[in-house]
Amino acid sequence: MEHHRPDEDPESPLSRRAPEDGRLPVRSPVTLHVNGATRTVTLDHRTTLLDALREHLGLTGTKKGCDHGQCGACTVLVDDRRANSCLLPAVAQDGARVTTVEGLAEDGRLHPVQEAFVDRDALQCGYCTPGQLCSAVGMLAEAEAGFPSHATPAAALAEGGPVALGPEEIRERMSGNLCRCGAYPRIVDAIQDVAR
Repeated sequence: MEHHRPDEDPESPLSRRAPEDGRLPVRSPVTLHVNGATRTVTLDHRTTLLDALREHLGLTGTKKGCDHGQCGACTVLVDDRRANSCLLPAVAQDGARVTTVEGLAEDGRLHPVQEAFVDRDALQCGYCTPGQLCSAVGMLAEAEAGFPSHATPAAALAEGGPVALGPEEIRERMSGNLCRCGAYPRIVDAIQDVAR
């Protein structure tokens, strides 16, 4: 018996062919600008950005942890804003600029956040590290742009401008990224090094 993936079976509702009965297609071409390269793939509408990156584009640095938006292991930057890629339908990101952990380094040189994580030994098993790195890069940009967090003092809000990143501010801003190994103190130290 010959086996087909559901999306390759011409009789399957997931077929790439346009339905002849007037139903809407369940697959669409999606163009993503990933780490500076434009990639177009045809995806089932249920495919998350996480699965598009890992399964269709071969970028396995982004990790699948909880698959419910609770752990942050899948954090990437979408149009320079951090996001849990497991919660984003890939078709809704058509045309978006996506940066994964593979795209943080430039010209063979690690991003300053990556260097700080290495210098501070801010990882143990490393499974959450790609999400921690992307979240830290996004968080630093948010603070620089003056976006407050729940830990931002009221006086700083009144002043406007960049938000100072002390340990409490960093912990609050990184609270969506979990580390089962408990490397949090070193992660905070690494981010603080870059913030300085």
